[in-house]
Amino acid sequence: MVVDLAAATRFLAGNGRILDRHRLNLVLGQGDRDAALAAVDGYRNPDGGYGWGLEPDLRSPGSQPGGALHAFEVFADVAAVTPRALELCDWLQTVSTVDGGLPFALPISEPAGCAPFWVDADPSESSLQITAIVCATALRVAEFDSAVAKHPWLDSAVRFCLGAIERAETLSALELAFALQFLDAANEVRLVAKLGALIPPDGLVHVDGGAVDEYMRPLDFSPYPSGPTRTLFSAGVIDEELSALAARQCDDGGWMVDFDSYSPAAVLEWRGHATVSAVALLKRNGVI
Repeated sequence: MVVDLAAATRFLAGNGRILDRHRLNLVLGQGDRDAALAAVDGYRNPDGGYGWGLEPDLRSPGSQPGGALHAFEVFADVAAVTPRALELCDWLQTVSTVDGGLPFALPISEPAGCAPFWVDADPSESSLQITAIVCATALRVAEFDSAVAKHPWLDSAVRFCLGAIERAETLSALELAFALQFLDAANEVRLVAKLGALIPPDGLVHVDGGAVDEYMRPLDFSPYPSGPTRTLFSAGVIDEELSALAARQCDDGGWMVDFDSYSPAAVLEWRGHATVSAVALLKRNGVI
């Protein structure tokens, strides 16, 4: 497996957001934490949440759970306590539903450049899909930030996710991937086998309503080598997936995504995000 890190850095220099350039540097162990936090602050609203296209297909300025996910990604990369993480938990508590879950999206005032699935979401209904992945990423931050670990929003969100997973008989591809990532972050071994039974032997689950070749793959279900979900896949399957991921680096140094984007800006921004994610995953799994 050969990964050209210099080419990845050049790709982001020519095509990526400043935020993703800082994130890549952090992943590679040479970043500036304060600069990364300053970059993500550009997407922050006075209410403590995040919008303004931090989620590339959700370009409306208002704070959204999708923006919270990407903010927590940055806080996890920074791996140091920041008051912004606590403030984000405070905001999430204000928008959670009575059962502790998050709505897939809140009402969107400016829908230009926003994907229809964000615009059409029911803001009164809890979503396992968004709650699980926001919660999973927050739990990664909670590993080093005690204020996040002890926050009542996180406790309620964890309980919502566990209950929803317990009750679930079927899950969509994204729900399944994000629920398993949540179980990994929460170290909840008991429910892993239940969800693993929903994954076919080849580890590929097509995303209903997505692009023709859009799938959740083994590394989407189990991105961390030491998590309980890794028991769902043989070492050979994981090695093949890591090799395939490394091989998907394009000639320009970046990675593509396999899903549709909803604005010209989002096309490049998703590629930048995907490039950071690919390098981080390959590094985490010992490939680079």
